[in-house]
Amino acid sequence: MLGYMRIVQIIISTCLIVAVLLQVKGQGLGGIFGGSDAGIYKTRRGAERTLFNLTIVLVVLFFVFSLASVLVQR
Repeated sequence: MLGYMRIVQIIISTCLIVAVLLQVKGQGLGGIFGGSDAGIYKTRRGAERTLFNLTIVLVVLFFVFSLASVLVQR
């Protein structure tokens, strides 16, 4: 059972990495340090909102599977 949980955790972590990288697209390094568009507030619409919500769901799933794998391992 632990093997299946680890495989699911690897799949979720890969999807989470892709989702985070897709969100940062177009920001550049200047946006990371507060450079370019730091003062402009943008609302998320359409695909951006869906990707943001998907990222939250993936984070929660990753946390749950990580916690479950630790508890099953004991």
